[in-house]
Amino acid sequence: MNIEITDPTFLPKRKHHLLDRFLLRLIADERDLVFVHLVIWLSLLVIPVAVFLYLPGMFTWWVAAPYLVVVLLVFLGPYILMLHCTCHRRLFRSRYNWMNKIIPWLLGPFFGETPETYYGHHMGMHHPENNLEDDLSSTMRYQRDSFVHFIIYFLRFFFFVLPELSVYFSRRKRKKLMGRTIAGELVWIAAIVLLAIWNFQATLAVFIIPLVFTRFMMMAGNWGQHAFIDAAAPGNCYRNSVTCINSVYNRRCFNDGYHIVHHLRPSLHYTDMPGEFISNLKVYAKEKALVFKGIDFFMIWFLLMTRSYKTLARRVVVLDEEGKSQQEIIELLRARTRRIR
Repeated sequence: MNIEITDPTFLPKRKHHLLDRFLLRLIADERDLVFVHLVIWLSLLVIPVAVFLYLPGMFTWWVAAPYLVVVLLVFLGPYILMLHCTCHRRLFRSRYNWMNKIIPWLLGPFFGETPETYYGHHMGMHHPENNLEDDLSSTMRYQRDSFVHFIIYFLRFFFFVLPELSVYFSRRKRKKLMGRTIAGELVWIAAIVLLAIWNFQATLAVFIIPLVFTRFMMMAGNWGQHAFIDAAAPGNCYRNSVTCINSVYNRRCFNDGYHIVHHLRPSLHYTDMPGEFISNLKVYAKEKALVFKGIDFFMIWFLLMTRSYKTLARRVVVLDEEGKSQQEIIELLRARTRRIR
């Protein structure tokens, strides 16, 4: 089976300029230099405009609207996946550990991320539970081509993520992680209340709208990642997750499409994921994994909401040597979106 992969892998630079040579002394892995560059660019481009909107008499939607477009449609994806990667693999060396707080605490609120909730939810709950019954973001109990079910799913996360996560950590006796998550949420809430008293419009544009948008998109992405589940083996990562290859999303967002690889090997560096996928194609075929080409999880979510199964089927990479007809693929996709009670 020959599949050509166009997603990014690591190509070491022969020479680094002076700034990069300095930055390499701070970080744990040379391959993560791109994250430091992104942190610098976001700090220079996003934060100054946000501060400008808070200056007395300076707020105008003529500035706030394009600011939101750039933050949410251009920078949000790369930021979230940088946050994701650096949760799994520490960016800065242990002696500079305080700098690892820059991404979640300094930059996070500008992109709709409360400081510690992502880490607690993703690392402390989602990966251990693997989309099964105790996973608070599990898609199993929902009909995964139903927009009504998705809205219920999103609203539950949006309004109850903190109390449910706190109860989960309490039951698992993970009090330190529970404390970090609650502290991050409370600090964010207190800061937003104070900033809203000072300048409500700026707070709405800079922090509140990004929070709502980001949480919606995160749930849409998770829905797409775990939309197709084999009811006979819901804990099998090959059959409760999907992989998306050769997409613009992977090039912009650090190979996030390799979600099966990520659940199997959570600490694997994103540049190693295409190679890991290719080397295990026979296993993917044997396990009846679903692999899509040229689309991402958000496109999968949209196509499911519109029940465009023919379009989805055309994007499926047929791994089985015997092959499948389009109708057989559609039937498989429909079967794996059924609600699992």
